[in-house]
Amino acid sequence: MRKNPFLLLVCLLLISIMIGGCTSMQSLTVITPKIETYPNKPITVIVPYSIGGTGDILARMLEKSSLKYLGQTLTVINKPGGTGTLGWNELTKSDPDGYTIGMASGELLLNPLYGSTKYNYKTSLDPLAQITSIPMLLAIQANQPWRNMNELIQYAKQNPGKLKFSHVGIGSLNHIAGQAFAQSAGIKIEQVPFLGGADAVTALLGGHVQIAIIGPSLAKEYVKSGTIRVLATATDQRLTDPVFANVPTFKEQGLNIVFSNWWAIAAPKDLPVEIKAKLSKSLENMISDPEFKKGLENIGLQYEYLGPEESQAHWLNDSQELTKSVQETGIVDLIKAQKQ
Repeated sequence: MRKNPFLLLVCLLLISIMIGGCTSMQSLTVITPKIETYPNKPITVIVPYSIGGTGDILARMLEKSSLKYLGQTLTVINKPGGTGTLGWNELTKSDPDGYTIGMASGELLLNPLYGSTKYNYKTSLDPLAQITSIPMLLAIQANQPWRNMNELIQYAKQNPGKLKFSHVGIGSLNHIAGQAFAQSAGIKIEQVPFLGGADAVTALLGGHVQIAIIGPSLAKEYVKSGTIRVLATATDQRLTDPVFANVPTFKEQGLNIVFSNWWAIAAPKDLPVEIKAKLSKSLENMISDPEFKKGLENIGLQYEYLGPEESQAHWLNDSQELTKSVQETGIVDLIKAQKQ
């Protein structure tokens, strides 16, 4: 039987196309990169304060369990300066790939209100998890005669200008809480700034000031030893710590004052959804670990976890409240005057 040369040519052409197509598909399969499993390398944690501070301690506590819950280690890097702004600026500029995160505190919301930052952190950063909330306490020396807020306020009204309160810096949350107390109570007390909480307590113990606005971790041992008395907590409800369980809130004593600092973990904006979800869940597990909770208790902090969405809502609410407070107390004007 005689073969048709044209038909044979067509068949060879079709076979060639099929083989070429298969080869192309094989090549496509080979050159397509595999999706990386996150995380596949250590994750950097920026701490915007010095070694030994609360944020640094919390970051290093997380570091201990990172391999267990993340499958990778955390590398803590301290970038202090500008009341946190140097570290938060660095975090904001980092690639949103999940390999750079940072410690965040309530000061993150305050600094932009004073016009001292390059970024507005509540919109340039994303919260991943809140670790703890640190309420402000009003403390006095235990040998003072005032047993409650009413007695303290009456003394201040009868002796204008005689009371001073210490805090951790102009424009800090402690400063705002103290000024808000004075304004709400209708009294005038002089504010005395210090570089840190330890100095603020030392000034109180030395009698250089009569009031200190501090956190529970600084007051706890002094309360237990009987040298400091706490008259009020700036919380909605009383603290669960047995040392402070009998201390009434400002609200219970007729003063609508609620001020708390907090510590959280944040990341640059626009993290991929899958990475953010995995990272947030891993952090939740780390923070909820019984050993981590015990560590919080040992340094005088309370476990108060919030997820990404709850934290974001918290940031926005706090920002609104703080904006109002720094304007009403005149702290914004005070800071502007200092800069001139």
